[in-house]
Amino acid sequence: MPDDGENGATVFIGQKPTMTYVFQVVSQLNSGAGPVVVRARGNAIGKAVDVVEVVRRRFLEGQVALGPIAIDTERLVNREGRDANVSSIAIPLTRTGPAPAGRPAAPG
Repeated sequence: MPDDGENGATVFIGQKPTMTYVFQVVSQLNSGAGPVVVRARGNAIGKAVDVVEVVRRRFLEGQVALGPIAIDTERLVNREGRDANVSSIAIPLTRTGPAPAGRPAAPG
């Protein structure tokens, strides 16, 4: 579910189907939010990359720019109570092409 940040929205990738997240990202970009940051941890990182690629190549081809991709390792406590390192990724997307009819273009 998107989380409105200071300058845009964040879509956290989880266990829902890929297209659910694709539609969330496209909806946020079409509403003028920007940048939209796709975030994931652990095994969901691959799905986050899939979401971004489907948005870029199928839905908004030539209309989306990638920001600087950030990767990190987060230290979490697992179910057994032990510390675990979990990889994370944040992929910012900004709408560069024309906005849909009747909506202003996103600044940028």
